[in-house]
Amino acid sequence: MDPVIIRRFEKPDEVVHFEKGKFETVRIGSLTVGRATYEPGWKWSQHAKGSTPTCQLEHVVLIVSGRTAIAMDNGQHFELGPGDLAYVAPGHDAWVLGDEPYVSLHFLGAEQYGK
Repeated sequence: MDPVIIRRFEKPDEVVHFEKGKFETVRIGSLTVGRATYEPGWKWSQHAKGSTPTCQLEHVVLIVSGRTAIAMDNGQHFELGPGDLAYVAPGHDAWVLGDEPYVSLHFLGAEQYGK
């Protein structure tokens, strides 16, 4: 194995496009890291929804810019902003808050997101 591996999101391994956004993945060693970029107005249940009413992946996410709201199936609500590092359990919806684009890095769940 190389002593240092350098990757950039400008050359992702995969890009999933959604209305109002995209999710890029980069594989580095045994880790897949994702970068979510969503425009104001993006909402998972409207723009990325799969076959379930809420997202069933678990995530570890670092918010780079913008703000997001998360609504859990159990009724709990959370707001995250730049610098927040969060674990999000399966069974949630999420959407962009405000007029600023939202960018986050995903360290768990990225290899399955958008499939």
